[in-house]
Amino acid sequence: MNWDKLLSTKRTGQEDRIYNIKHQRTQFQRDYDRLIFSSPFRRLQDKTQVFPLPGSVFVHNRLTHSLEVASVGRSLGHNIAEFLLDEKGLDNPLIPEIGSIVATACLAHDLGNPPFGHSGESALSHYFTTGEGKKLKKQYNIPDAEWNDLVEFEGNANAFRLLTHQFEGRRQGGFGLTYSSVASILKYPYASGFSDKKKYGYFQSEKNMFHRIVNDLGLIEKEDGVFCRHPLVYLVEAADDICYQIMDVEDAHKLKILSTEQTKDILLSFLMDDEDSDTRKRIENVSIEVTDLNEQIAFIRASVIGKLVGKCTQVFKDNYDLIMNGHFEGSLIKHLVGTTKEAIKNCASLSYKKIYRHPSVVEIEISGFKILGSLIHEFSKAVLNPDDIYSKMLIPFIPEQYIVKQEASACEKLQSVLDFISGMTDVYALDLFRKINGIGISGF
Repeated sequence: MNWDKLLSTKRTGQEDRIYNIKHQRTQFQRDYDRLIFSSPFRRLQDKTQVFPLPGSVFVHNRLTHSLEVASVGRSLGHNIAEFLLDEKGLDNPLIPEIGSIVATACLAHDLGNPPFGHSGESALSHYFTTGEGKKLKKQYNIPDAEWNDLVEFEGNANAFRLLTHQFEGRRQGGFGLTYSSVASILKYPYASGFSDKKKYGYFQSEKNMFHRIVNDLGLIEKEDGVFCRHPLVYLVEAADDICYQIMDVEDAHKLKILSTEQTKDILLSFLMDDEDSDTRKRIENVSIEVTDLNEQIAFIRASVIGKLVGKCTQVFKDNYDLIMNGHFEGSLIKHLVGTTKEAIKNCASLSYKKIYRHPSVVEIEISGFKILGSLIHEFSKAVLNPDDIYSKMLIPFIPEQYIVKQEASACEKLQSVLDFISGMTDVYALDLFRKINGIGISGF
């Protein structure tokens, strides 16, 4: 792969358009701003990251997480841009924009996730695998490829759809982002249905757009239908990995799930190398000046993120040829070594035991599973049987942009329901669940 093709300002749905308008912002900065001002991005403020929302202590939601990932991603992107210019001697004028491209992809990486975290994905898939939706494949003769998209609902593929699909009344090409920005979220550049792959990157409905982008950018096809990642995907993934590993620990401290001593032990374990001696000294000095415990934790957290950004940058540099040839396996963070590797491993283990299995987290997952399971059941029946009297009551709840023509296939109708539900906020999903189940209505 080469950067002359990988860095493209061509936009989805606007491939043949020529604009003579001059902008002070670059094309990739326009991508970033377009997402920031969009409704789907704004709705992330009411989507669960890990801990229940809202609460007396403000913890991360999908929006704050995405903004922080974008900040870390920009730093990684700038580091690699410097590497390509200074050490590799490349002269492509778009290379300095890599930081903006990565930051944009970081903003978009969670757009396709349904409400209530990962349990939301599970609830939508469950309806088609073991719920009443299981019989729909045979009943409506849904092809295997499309059925795989339903039984293995994937937030990553849904993000690609949201960014590129032309919904009713909307413009062609979805958000109309540059090819490079869109390709940088494709962690899994292949379709559903591969038995050895748990996740995937696009639905069948966006198959043509996917192939148009990967072919135009020159991504290598490793095997039939399976492409290698765009190199910048590794930076987006690393930024996400760094943030959710470290920020969840900080949230757990604020919620008193982890004690101050436990939290400091976890974070300081990343800073035990000889090269970290100056950093540890600064932390000691700041802790004397700053007595607020949350601020002490925040300073240590910032130091850890800084180190991880540097380490992941170095992994990218060390494996540059493998990445560009499509032979690099795994994530950047999985290739960390020594103290940092052990700290990441211990942090992940403790987070699973103390944070992700905490009763408050499990409770929201159970509630989300129940709520989304009910919504997908009711609205799927409604779009497939629109003349039913109850269906006529439900269908008006679906926004016009998600309404498909009556002659559309059963799969297209079901996917429109998934579009509707996955775009909901936690609060809206709960409110709609209560309404259609008659909960909280006067007289019931």
